Amino acid sequence: MRKETGESPGAGKPGRRPPKKATAKHLENVALWYLQRFAASAASLRLVLMRRVDKSVRAHDTDRAEGTALVDDIVARFRASGLLDDRVYAEGRARSLHRRGVSVRGIRARLRAKGVGAEDIEAALAVLREHAAEPDLTAAIAYASRRRIGPYRRGGDREAMRERDLAALARQGFTYDTARRVIGADDVTALEMEAETRDA
Repeated sequence: MRKETGESPGAGKPGRRPPKKATAKHLENVALWYLQRFAASAASLRLVLMRRVDKSVRAHDTDRAEGTALVDDIVARFRASGLLDDRVYAEGRARSLHRRGVSVRGIRARLRAKGVGAEDIEAALAVLREHAAEPDLTAAIAYASRRRIGPYRRGGDREAMRERDLAALARQGFTYDTARRVIGADDVTALEMEAETRDA
């Protein structure tokens, strides 16, 4: 049984520094550091900063309400200055997920999970549709190619794996029709030409 010392957890452990107090300056520095390294929505940055506030509350008995107010102020100022822009974030994230083979349904769900509002999500998907004739078909092809299923399968009996491959695309949020077009394709080149990106 651990002896009560009155010290915060990890206080005596070598190499582990106690968390810093959640001052306005410290939180702003954390926010700038984070945005230099990661694309972020306003909600995801707020979550990162609130974790710092909560650590400060536990380690230094700082006031959580004051910390929350500081975080809200930083997020508001960063949005006003353009450092945080959920529309730009959503567009970039949608393009990235689409290239990796994520369906429109999956993109919508992931952006929602990052705290992006419905209006910004739909605007990002509209931009995606401006550049891809059929975003789900293009994404399904990318997924099939990456996972080497359907017409991208090397060796083995494609027909024997057909139902499993269709199910793999269904789990990613693709419709049966889209999955069938990809998995049943005989000519990869023709399939990819069918889903070619529209000219801007």
